[in-house]
Amino acid sequence: MGIIELSQSRALAIVAAVYTALIGVAIGLFPLFSNSHPLVATLVTDLAATAIIFLISCMVHNGSLYDAYWSTAPILIAWGFAVRGTNIPGTRVVLVLICVSIWGLRLTSNWARNWPGFKHEDWRYTQMKEDTGLPWWAVNLTVVHLFPTLQVWTACLGFYAALTLGTNEVNLLDAVSVVLIVGGAIIELVADAQLRTHRAESKAPCRSGLWSLSRHPNYFGELCVWWGIWCFGVAGHPASWWWTLIGPATMTLLLRTASVPMMDKRSEQRRPGYDVLMRELPAILPIGRQIFNRK
Repeated sequence: MGIIELSQSRALAIVAAVYTALIGVAIGLFPLFSNSHPLVATLVTDLAATAIIFLISCMVHNGSLYDAYWSTAPILIAWGFAVRGTNIPGTRVVLVLICVSIWGLRLTSNWARNWPGFKHEDWRYTQMKEDTGLPWWAVNLTVVHLFPTLQVWTACLGFYAALTLGTNEVNLLDAVSVVLIVGGAIIELVADAQLRTHRAESKAPCRSGLWSLSRHPNYFGELCVWWGIWCFGVAGHPASWWWTLIGPATMTLLLRTASVPMMDKRSEQRRPGYDVLMRELPAILPIGRQIFNRK
């Protein structure tokens, strides 16, 4: 039996084994760069783990093996910065690690619940192959693996400011960060549950609950998380506000200019009435369509 034909439970067991091994590789590799800058050490370790996932995904011919890395890598990156920090308030370290773990474990569990196994590959990867005309392996390497890894690492610069440079005393902005990250994770949890319930009953666009406020409330929750990470960095090291801003700014740009258009196009093709919904609801923010979310 080929690996693509495995049941969901056995496929998830393989994914769990792969990621457990990756965590071991990261833990073993990171100390080798103890004399390197923390940003370099985390980036090299991150890229090495990505290379392993890429090779295994080629073996099973399924880029979705990488999907869970999006929510796993930030936890590892945060720990990497934390062990390199000195004189960082312990309360901030604990808050950051707990918050990122809540978000990461929630997102990973949601992916595992919905992933049917190696017989399925994210439709966006197929779409990108068709749009670019590149062979599968090239799309898998660049768009599926390398670009997201670099994007997530960049968006985690706030962790570096908070956990390696953040000697500032714990303050109100730390509390704001907790609210944004945990609140964002809760918004994603509720939005995913509402969408799952709706799709079990109807193929029409979802207009109930959080989905009555915007077309992609789950993306709103996701952006809350990344802006919360930035706030943690500013709370710990205020002078970092301008260069860590690239993290949430690029993540916002990615979701608004790439993820939203792809999801909207697919929904418009598959769900009658979605074109009407696009005219009536903003893309991500639950307010200000005319200002922020014009189609």
